[in-house]
Amino acid sequence: MSWVTVERNSHFPIQNLPYGVFSSDSEPGKRIGVAIGSQVLDLSKISHLFNGPLLKGNQDVFKSATLNRLMGLTKPHWSEARATLTTLLSAGNPTIRDDAKLRSQAMVSQDQVKMHLPAAIGDYTDFYSSLDHATNVGIMFRGKENALMPNWKYLPVGYHGRASSVVVSGTPVRRPVGQTKPVDTEPPKFGPCKLMDFELEMAFFVGGPATDLGTPIKIDEADDHIFGMVVMNDWSARDIQKWEYVPLGPFGAKNMGTSISPWIVTMEALKPFAGSNYTQDPAPFPYLKHEDPYTFDVHLEVAIKPAGSSTSNIVSQSNFKYMYWTMKQQLTHHTITGCNMRPGDLLASGTISGPEPTSFGSMLELSWRGSKSVPLTEGGERKFLKDGDNVIMTGVCKGEGFNVGFGSVEGVVLPAVHLV
Repeated sequence: MSWVTVERNSHFPIQNLPYGVFSSDSEPGKRIGVAIGSQVLDLSKISHLFNGPLLKGNQDVFKSATLNRLMGLTKPHWSEARATLTTLLSAGNPTIRDDAKLRSQAMVSQDQVKMHLPAAIGDYTDFYSSLDHATNVGIMFRGKENALMPNWKYLPVGYHGRASSVVVSGTPVRRPVGQTKPVDTEPPKFGPCKLMDFELEMAFFVGGPATDLGTPIKIDEADDHIFGMVVMNDWSARDIQKWEYVPLGPFGAKNMGTSISPWIVTMEALKPFAGSNYTQDPAPFPYLKHEDPYTFDVHLEVAIKPAGSSTSNIVSQSNFKYMYWTMKQQLTHHTITGCNMRPGDLLASGTISGPEPTSFGSMLELSWRGSKSVPLTEGGERKFLKDGDNVIMTGVCKGEGFNVGFGSVEGVVLPAVHLV
């Protein structure tokens, strides 16, 4: 229990304590905070209280405008920070609770803050690690017999994305303009994307000291380099993607915006929700093998709120536990060729779909390539997204009497730019 009031259904009880970067009207500078109930604890105001043996000489990291410096410390540093925060916010601790001046400076209501990207993202990689999603897409485009590409069950497939267009929740995303080829026997056309889609994903921030080029991260070291997770919407222009992706994969269809939730939930907060890893057949190569559970029971939901509507329509309910490849395997494979990693790098899961149609994580799957409509309570029906649609994704782990949640990531689709 905390001395801060926390509603029963809050995503942010004392068991969570996620990190984010925020500003306020009274203090427009960006600073690091921790969510607790409906409040934000401003760590720049209490940096002097991180006086444990590891953090006493690193208190300045809590005065930074991004989380990169904290991410760049070690896992024991992160554990000490979390233990300090838990102690300070516990019901019986008077340090902040009974110091009226410090409390008024350090506690800010969430409805009075503006959230920002939590880190300066140097590099961004997107994987393709949901078996159900990969199978669904493969069936649509290649048929059941060739649904999965030959390499899919041997390695975590991924591609390098565009870090500059990763945005925080609440940032509108504009419908892209580009080349499409709607009719195979006709020349390509140029104009606005007509098949705008979301992709329900989760992503993790890389932490720990930067690694050297040429030095892989071993599977039993991977956890030391995973700082925490966010919910992510990897916006996709399906018609642009179809025409451009051969032979090098996604390009302009993926770089108009990638939205992430503002709060980073630490791996320590998620550990109670770890479950059995997906049974992998064939068995992975030894460098990818690990026995410890690293799949997490995160309930995920996608809703669409049309422009002018008062109703959010739930269109997908999935779960992070459906991932075939774990984050440890993704990170290890990413570095096996010697790729160096830096604090603040972002690695995403790929679309998370489950076995049931209601758990599909994209409109491409929900409408089965546009062959059927997804009904909405208000705003008609959808095969793909319309201008003005607000896509809202949430993620939450459900404990006994408490939640560990990510809040939400949302974004409104803006009309395409008119080009003469």
